[in-house]
Amino acid sequence: MSVIKRNTPRTIKFQPNINPYAAGSILAEFGNTKVHITASVQESVPPFLRGKGTGWITAEYAMLPGSTHSRVDRERKGASGRTQEIQRLIGRALRSIIDTSKLGERTIMIDCDVIVADGGTRTTAISGAYLALEMAVHQLMQKGLLKESPLKDGLAAISVGINAQGEVIADLNYEEDSSCHTDMNIVMTTSGKFVEVQGTAEGAPFSLEELNNLLAAAKSSLEVVMKEQRKVLETLK
Repeated sequence: MSVIKRNTPRTIKFQPNINPYAAGSILAEFGNTKVHITASVQESVPPFLRGKGTGWITAEYAMLPGSTHSRVDRERKGASGRTQEIQRLIGRALRSIIDTSKLGERTIMIDCDVIVADGGTRTTAISGAYLALEMAVHQLMQKGLLKESPLKDGLAAISVGINAQGEVIADLNYEEDSSCHTDMNIVMTTSGKFVEVQGTAEGAPFSLEELNNLLAAAKSSLEVVMKEQRKVLETLK
């Protein structure tokens, strides 16, 4: 039996327009976790989409050398398995809320660089990446390159877990994450639909009741995240 200990996220900050050269840029902060995110527009698509009149959204993710307690080496020889998994998650999540057929034959590349890692880097990246994507689309529309927005919904993500005491905690920091028996990442649209539910029992298996409590804590936390996102989106109008 689990009890919800915390169903709100850590202090959230979204600082927009941090990069003058990017089509969209955000510094996303969840507690001490900080992720620098940019959206760049490329007037081309991957080879498998050429000539099909549709666009593409893709993402890259990296941990900067000083982002953790001990220095992280740059991945000069290619992305690690963990990095590839997170990049695919971010790209997949963003593509779920956009009609790429309305984007034209162009690619929006989202770059997420973790400046400080204190848990929830991938979920922080997704929540900020959505805003950077919105900003890039807004710029394309202002330039007359898009007649209508291809975005169908909003998007945010949060981590949740169950600790050794059976308590459900939302938006885990590093210490909480490393000691949790169950760890889960939830990606949800603004309209309340799930995009990703990634959950693993690293200790004792979790019950249906515990799963429901994890989802409830995530939903409550994501409402707070989305409220902060709306503040940024209002500046685009």
